[in-house]
Amino acid sequence: MDKTRIIIVDDEDLLRELLHRTLSAHPDLEVVGTASDGETAIHLAEIDKPDVVLMDIELAGEMDGIEAAMKIKRQRPETGIVILSAHSDRRYITSLPIDEIPGWAYLLKQTVPDLETLTRAIHGSKAGMVVLDPTVVANLRPRKGSPVEKLTPRHQEVLELLAQGYNNATIAQKLSLAEKSVETYINTIYQELHLSREPGVHSRVRATLVYLESSLRRSQ
Repeated sequence: MDKTRIIIVDDEDLLRELLHRTLSAHPDLEVVGTASDGETAIHLAEIDKPDVVLMDIELAGEMDGIEAAMKIKRQRPETGIVILSAHSDRRYITSLPIDEIPGWAYLLKQTVPDLETLTRAIHGSKAGMVVLDPTVVANLRPRKGSPVEKLTPRHQEVLELLAQGYNNATIAQKLSLAEKSVETYINTIYQELHLSREPGVHSRVRATLVYLESSLRRSQ
């Protein structure tokens, strides 16, 4: 199987080097370029055609990470973007056009050393999913009267794990359920959230979007 090709974009030399060393040591990943600013990142993405770009949300220079990521997405919609951020507020996530162009992950920089979460975000964004940082998910709660608030606690648990990019088998393992039961829970979630099976619209992505739209920070 071909390795997942990655470009790392961060203006912090230490973090950029840490990511480069960590990901280069992974058997399924290949770092094909690094950049410290948005303009260079766009140029590299055009030349190297990466599967995934790890993008710092706050870059030095005239172009921030969101703007650079959007330019890359317009050139190569199939490229996954993993946003690296210091901000856990959902408004930073909802500023991304994840309902228009698939293939996004949003990770906090404090999570970067967790290789399992980082690689899940990389593979999820490459596959066109939306993957949220575990801390972001932990800081959200369903808004009263929202579609998510009307789900049972067990369905909410499944939805939270789904939003973190876990597959059915891992969700089953984490919740000590049979994989068939997880499939049933997920199908019920889709029905309760009124998610249509439109061609080209992935139900997991739509479910994650509804989860975000229906949530508040726990401190609110």
